[in-house]
Amino acid sequence: MSWGTELWDQYDTVAVHTQKGVDFCERFTNFLKERSHIEFEYAKNLKRLVKNYQPKKKDEEEYGQFTWAKAFWDLLKELHDLAGQHEVIAENTQGNVMKDLNNLIQDYKQDRKKELQEGAKIQEHLKASLAQLEKREKQYEKAFREAEKATDAYRRADADINLSRAEVEKHRNNMMLKSQQSDDCKNEYASQLQQTNQHQHEHYHTHMPQVFQRLQNIDENRIDKMKSYIKQSADIERNIIPIINTCIDGMVKASDSIDAVEDSRSVVNKYKSGYPIPSDIAFDDLSNSQVPDGRNGNTLTTTPKNLNLEKGSVRQTVSGGKSKKRTGILGLFSSSKTNVTRSDDPKEDFSDLPPSQRKKQLLKKIDSIKKEITRETAEREGMLKMKDVYVQNPALGDPNSLDKKIEENGEKLDSCRKELSKFVNYLDDAEGKKSTTSLAVSDDSLSRSTSDGSVNRDPNIIPPPPSIQQPNNDVYTSIPDDDELHSPDEFEDPEEVLEQYPVIGTCRALYSFTAENEGSVTMEENEEMSVLEQDQGDGWTRVRKKDEGEGFVPTSYIQIHFFDQDEV
Repeated sequence: MSWGTELWDQYDTVAVHTQKGVDFCERFTNFLKERSHIEFEYAKNLKRLVKNYQPKKKDEEEYGQFTWAKAFWDLLKELHDLAGQHEVIAENTQGNVMKDLNNLIQDYKQDRKKELQEGAKIQEHLKASLAQLEKREKQYEKAFREAEKATDAYRRADADINLSRAEVEKHRNNMMLKSQQSDDCKNEYASQLQQTNQHQHEHYHTHMPQVFQRLQNIDENRIDKMKSYIKQSADIERNIIPIINTCIDGMVKASDSIDAVEDSRSVVNKYKSGYPIPSDIAFDDLSNSQVPDGRNGNTLTTTPKNLNLEKGSVRQTVSGGKSKKRTGILGLFSSSKTNVTRSDDPKEDFSDLPPSQRKKQLLKKIDSIKKEITRETAEREGMLKMKDVYVQNPALGDPNSLDKKIEENGEKLDSCRKELSKFVNYLDDAEGKKSTTSLAVSDDSLSRSTSDGSVNRDPNIIPPPPSIQQPNNDVYTSIPDDDELHSPDEFEDPEEVLEQYPVIGTCRALYSFTAENEGSVTMEENEEMSVLEQDQGDGWTRVRKKDEGEGFVPTSYIQIHFFDQDEV
């Protein structure tokens, strides 16, 4: 159905209708703009909420081993990802739909204006032709009336015998003149009528139908584009629904991971002192003659107040030592003032702590020293690699300029190894074993091994990225790991040896990675993990998997998002 044939007399109505189309497009654009703003604000508020409830370092140290706390932190990570999907909706709506819609509005306005101007021009041409016809018609009518009057005057003069022949001839000539003028006006009127009819026919059958048809095509194109944009805006949201569902599934999975029994076990492992339960207090029979007088200073073997109590006995458990400061239920509600007092003057070997807590702190300290050795060794390998490059190509730099840094690095490694040996001995002492571990630095220590550029690799040290070649020379003794220092039976709870790191961001695996060395973890492509420690320049990042596995992965294999990058 064509507008040119059906709406031939509705030019003004069609112009108003097409203007309504422009208004609707602009209204739809404003709708998408406000919708995008709402999505951005929603995502912004969600991220602000996640940031406000993001665990601090002290929270992770305090509650990190409890499943309910981990589940809540996993929920926060999933909520952060969900907020990102709402940002995707807003960005795609603005970047795709609104951009194309604005282009459509501009093109539609220009094409509509052009066709309406063409239609107005055609209509003006027809009006001018009709006005000319009306003018010719009036001229012909006037000339015809004057010719009739001149004819009547001639007839009366010809019949009047009182008039002279000259006067009759005058009336006759006037009649002939008026008749000629009437005929000329008649011919002009007929010619103009023919032209006007031709213009009118072309106007209603050719020119205006073409204008109407073009307007119809423009409007139908606008409608088709609007259909496409509405569907596209719906598809944008449909495409992120599976990701949102994945985030929700992650929240459900986090809730399923909560284990009350495991949390109760964690409470025991976290707060148990390791002291034995005090035995019954012996009866002090003062009437017994064998008991010496208490005033002579002798020690009574049966008197509780004079008992030689070992660590963990009644005196220390009930009324003495640091344990007296542990108040409330398992010490959870002890005052901050008490906590500060207890940690004002800590001992290096943690001997002021209960046995179980001391062992846990020593294991954490040993793990921390091993990580420091790992970082220093990776830094050393990088400097040695750079020195080799300088030796092969002196134009890049002076090899001797790195000697001082390598020497300083070697001194740090020597210090770390001594520190590790010391705390391993502390741990042996805490466990009541004879110290057998010795990691003393030999005379040819790392600080004096810069000349040949070689380095030995600790079995616990994570290998460098695949692009870095590993040196094969050995210079210093490898550092034994936990399995070499302690038997498996001594580790009753793996969480005792797991050092809690604050979660500083999230990451997604770009490629699969298989762990081949202790300290690294295996990951699958697109696996989501928490970031615990940034890359220290060695090409490795410390992460924590959802199954609580923790270790290093290649930085180039993951895409990282840090929480401090969010602007809320």
